[in-house]
Amino acid sequence: MTRVKICGITNLEDAMTAVEAGADALGFIFVENTPRFVTPEKVAPIVRALPPFVTTVGIFWDHPMGHIKAVQEECGLSALQFHGDEKPEDLEGYPVPVIKTIKLPAPSGELGGMAPWTPTVKFLAYRKHASALLLDSAARWSEGEARQPIEWSIARDLANERWRIILSAGLTPENVARAVATAHPYGVDVNSGVEAQPGRKDPDMVWRFVAEAKGAR
Repeated sequence: MTRVKICGITNLEDAMTAVEAGADALGFIFVENTPRFVTPEKVAPIVRALPPFVTTVGIFWDHPMGHIKAVQEECGLSALQFHGDEKPEDLEGYPVPVIKTIKLPAPSGELGGMAPWTPTVKFLAYRKHASALLLDSAARWSEGEARQPIEWSIARDLANERWRIILSAGLTPENVARAVATAHPYGVDVNSGVEAQPGRKDPDMVWRFVAEAKGAR
């Protein structure tokens, strides 16, 4: 069954809604000057209040290793996601699993169609250092507007080669089942696609997203 990560969590209410809906992981964005930025002081109490077996992921963007390790330890994060221009070797030395975000161009045609390029060689070095690759859009982070999905066929091709792929970008309760059926990813990641406004989740959309993602075949 496909795992689900609800990202951009900023408060305990949204965190518990996601967990109760069946989400496997929650994402906390520690990237300054972004719409859903949170501090360790805000995240640590949320993490402590969660039930066991929920993965908590900290998102960082070209931050120093010392800073990342300090935040991870203070909050008790169980995984780290790197969203910047980190090199493969920059992912070494952390005490928890690491996810590397790979940013892809907009699709050239119909969703789920043939990808215009094959990224396997480009990503190969990251495979040795990251527990999973998260495929995201190259567009700037959303401030509430809808994002365009990426080529799902790229995720499908990498998953077929036994890459552990997390599919992101432009996913919503309306399209996530089709995305999962097309790409068969290890997991899916959603942020603005289940929001009432930036930083606040819509409970109904969260429940529907998780149900659609986990029910897809």
